[in-house]
Amino acid sequence: MTDNRLKIHNLASRQAQRTLAEDVQMGLTARPKNLPPKYFYDAVGSALFDVITLIPEYYPTRAEAEILAKFADEIVAAVTGEKILVELGSGSATKTRVLIEAILKTQDELLFLPNDISPTVLEDSSRVLLQMYPQLRIEAYAADYFTALDNFEKLKTWSETKRVLALFLGSNIGNFTYEEALGLMTAWRKSLKPGDAVLLGTDLKKDARILIDAYDDPTLVTAAFNLNLLARLNRELDADFDLRKFRHLALYNDIEGRVEMHLESLASQTVTLNKINLAVDFDEGETIHTENSYKFDLQDLTHLAQVSGFELKKSWFDFEQRFGSNLFQAV
Repeated sequence: MTDNRLKIHNLASRQAQRTLAEDVQMGLTARPKNLPPKYFYDAVGSALFDVITLIPEYYPTRAEAEILAKFADEIVAAVTGEKILVELGSGSATKTRVLIEAILKTQDELLFLPNDISPTVLEDSSRVLLQMYPQLRIEAYAADYFTALDNFEKLKTWSETKRVLALFLGSNIGNFTYEEALGLMTAWRKSLKPGDAVLLGTDLKKDARILIDAYDDPTLVTAAFNLNLLARLNRELDADFDLRKFRHLALYNDIEGRVEMHLESLASQTVTLNKINLAVDFDEGETIHTENSYKFDLQDLTHLAQVSGFELKKSWFDFEQRFGSNLFQAV
């Protein structure tokens, strides 16, 4: 990169990542059928999600933004000393700016290490941040979460005098099963020194109706977002999904403590995906499971912190107690 304040490591490996074709082949031949939620976010899906964040029923984005706007200085002060900022899944890094500004009130310069799977997204967002904050330097990592965390381990040797404040925002942890979330937090811990911390965004357990409304809005934008996954398979794998024969389905699984999104077949039908030579039979009422969004309470978070090598130091909540920003400090 020409800007001496920006360095991007492109660590995304085709060998390390299963392709769309491989994931679809595996998911649509499984019982029950499923597709990974990471494939929601093509250009159309990303634009639809941006609209979802503006829908009145979808509170998580606004609730987290409220917390960060109100408590950014307090969050930053909870990690003592000069800081390095790290973020998994940074995307456009819009919410991150509040924390960058809070840190720059307390120190003259800041090193920011963002991660995203897309090198293009990283470069675009990094250049915006560098224009906004002359005191900022950025070393970005285009990689999956675990590859990025492996590389973040060198943070421990960079400076014994600086603390790491790491970010995993947006309730992204909710897309992981408990075992996967534990694996991710354990990998975070390996990358950090005692006293470093992770700020973890989590959606909180609440009335099921509120949760369902957030994932099944009356304007049907979330339905379009879910169905776009099939449209993407039509575009990229030469499939013949008839979107009129599927419907978006959101439900709350009380036993697992999660909202589930599905695509339900409205008829007995066979779909062909020509590029992978696959024909898939659907019974009427059969679903494709497309996403989980786990919800948490303080007991869940305290336990997750303890078993992964952290202490839950403090949690901050929005006014309506719908969302939490939780500081996990490495012990």
